[in-house]
Amino acid sequence: MVERLEGFCSENDWQRAYNEINEFEKELDDWGAIVIKFWVHIDKDTQLERFTERQNTPSKQWKITEEDWRNREKWDLYETAVNEMLEKTNTAYAPWIVLESKDKKYARIKALKTVIKAIEARL
Repeated sequence: MVERLEGFCSENDWQRAYNEINEFEKELDDWGAIVIKFWVHIDKDTQLERFTERQNTPSKQWKITEEDWRNREKWDLYETAVNEMLEKTNTAYAPWIVLESKDKKYARIKALKTVIKAIEARL
């Protein structure tokens, strides 16, 4: 995402990366690894609430930087890039699991259940 949106590589490079990612993950699967990819998703309003809380809570200020705020301004660009990444790198051997994370407890439980199910399936 960062390379694409910050212009750290050419479009050809980040487009090529999708295939390279899929090939690498296939090699891991062929070797016997369980590959699960989680995308932790929140909506724009929830992100703003969490950023603001971090900014205003002294014990959490280390979790937020100017870079976070700057990247937030590129929400729509990130959303487009994420959707493309999810589409082009979601495979049967290395699926993306979207964790709806407005409710942190729900997201954590879903992640744990997903990992358990994948391990049980492999056993």
